[in-house]
Amino acid sequence: MNSEVITSRIMKKLYVAPENSHKGQNGVLTIIGGSKKYHGAPLLAISAASRFVDLLYFHSPEKQNNSLLQFLKSKKSTFIAIDKSEIAATIKKSDCVLIGNGLELNSQNKKMVNSLLKKFPSKKFVLDAGALHLVDKKLLSENICLTPHILEFASLFGKPASDQTVIEMASKHSCIILLKHPDGDIVSDGYEIAKNFTGNEGMTKGGTGDVLAGLLAALSCKNDLLTSAKAAAFINGFAGDLLKKRMGTNFDAQDLADELSGAYQEAKK
Repeated sequence: MNSEVITSRIMKKLYVAPENSHKGQNGVLTIIGGSKKYHGAPLLAISAASRFVDLLYFHSPEKQNNSLLQFLKSKKSTFIAIDKSEIAATIKKSDCVLIGNGLELNSQNKKMVNSLLKKFPSKKFVLDAGALHLVDKKLLSENICLTPHILEFASLFGKPASDQTVIEMASKHSCIILLKHPDGDIVSDGYEIAKNFTGNEGMTKGGTGDVLAGLLAALSCKNDLLTSAKAAAFINGFAGDLLKKRMGTNFDAQDLADELSGAYQEAKK
């Protein structure tokens, strides 16, 4: 099994915005997630992603969230809130779609997740958190990246997470997997394994996975999913390492999202 360690060299493979580019040319992302209980999760994903795309659309199946997000939008316009009737048209013009952060596990959301995957088979999707529990594995493809932690991986595939099972499941389902593992992230497309060792114990706090998902989806707008998964794992962990140098482990997920831009630029040097 070929295995590589992800380093800052991955940054050289990422898309660079042309000097004469115009609005929308450098990434359009749609994020779907949130529930009455978990309204913070998609906001962290938005906070991370908005720094790396031109346009960001957000939909929450929870009506209460839409009211909250409209208020937040009036304070900081980093996203455009959309309702259910606008989802299909918005996805058509998006480069990538992130689904799952804070998403409630119910039959309605299960139907939504799988119907969107069926309707847009050629669109790039990142599935995180709730979507990992709702997705029909028969719909997985090379255009989909999954971002489970070890318990979500075991629940989704019925096998414990390891180098071997990650590459095996990525191959079986023809998808990309970014496994969040305490001993180092594992990325595979079913043909190769890449490991990331940036990051630290301060990143065990809730919400850091939402930040990673938002970053990954944003990078995927202008890069292939495999490269984006490798780069997102590296940058997210590197941001955590920069925070630890300044703050010890006393940082939270919002601090991590705020650190991403600096980490991105530092990693490029």
